[in-house]
Amino acid sequence: MSKSKHPGGRPSVITESVLSKLEYAFSLGCSDTEACLYADIGASTLYAYQVEHPEFQERKAELKENPVLKARTTIYENLHNPNTAQWYLERKKKDEFSQKTEVDHSSLGQRINGFNYIVPNDTNTRANSEAAPGVAHP
Repeated sequence: MSKSKHPGGRPSVITESVLSKLEYAFSLGCSDTEACLYADIGASTLYAYQVEHPEFQERKAELKENPVLKARTTIYENLHNPNTAQWYLERKKKDEFSQKTEVDHSSLGQRINGFNYIVPNDTNTRANSEAAPGVAHP
């Protein structure tokens, strides 16, 4: 037997209009705070609603992925553009298409607590760097 609320109780703040606003905001990828501001409700109201309607929390998570889907679709539909195709390959097939060169710095110095510290071989490092044209030193 389910509990029914007293007919004279406080009406729910979450109306169909508020739900529509929340769903719209979540479909834009808004945070809970942003969606609540847009729907003119408090975050505690949203969270209480989600407790009473757990299916809404799943729907919210799905809606928040909408911008990612739209972005993927836009990229896919524009792969005929050489700039988009190049951008895509540089990110998805880095080994073959990346323009960045990775440098192994491990041989340059001593590794301490996850950081590489360069140990100069020449004690006269400043004098050597001052000989480089166009480099200003204090």
